[in-house]
Amino acid sequence: MAGIDLRVHEGEVFGLIGPNGAGKTTCFRIVATVLKPSRGEVRVFGHDVVADPMSVRKIISYLPEEAGVYRNLTGLDFLNLTSKLYGGVDNERIREGMELSGLGDRMRDRLGTYSKGMRRRLLLARSLMIHPRLAILDEPTVGLDVEHAVYVRNIIKEYARKGTTFLISSHNMLEVEYLCTRVAFIDRGRIIEEGEPWKLLDEYGVENLEELFVKVRG
Repeated sequence: MAGIDLRVHEGEVFGLIGPNGAGKTTCFRIVATVLKPSRGEVRVFGHDVVADPMSVRKIISYLPEEAGVYRNLTGLDFLNLTSKLYGGVDNERIREGMELSGLGDRMRDRLGTYSKGMRRRLLLARSLMIHPRLAILDEPTVGLDVEHAVYVRNIIKEYARKGTTFLISSHNMLEVEYLCTRVAFIDRGRIIEEGEPWKLLDEYGVENLEELFVKVRG
């Protein structure tokens, strides 16, 4: 990382966009307190990620691109465990997670029998059922078919309206354009452009974010 200066506003859906190896995942891991920054300062709702990581972890959820599951647990067991980790078993919270996943009767099956898309839907439900102040989602719709990808995007929009702040990354530029109120393009550890998608498209005279990234990168 070559020094990033970003401010994500409460209640917005902010997209961090860039090629593989640009620094997106490293940035997300630092915000999520998985990695410690070598220098600089990162705060989440006023809490320093190095000095006060436990306070940060209580108010965020983090869904990595390659998140795993406990294969011998059922989907319902997995949501029960999540609820216990965030303050105890809460039946209303668990019901919300079940509804968010859209998995129906498959919630009683072991996770080892789930497809990649089913696991992703369950992991997203786990990330949102705890009502985090900040949800960090790395490629939220990876592995999903079109129908379920649209469903997930609408869920993100809904929770953003309810007050959850989102920090997301996606290689799907149409998804980014639909979801994000602001975006930042990162390349080789540096932010090379930032702003509202429609304003950036107008400013650079391009039709989509893919063309925009190529233009600002070149």
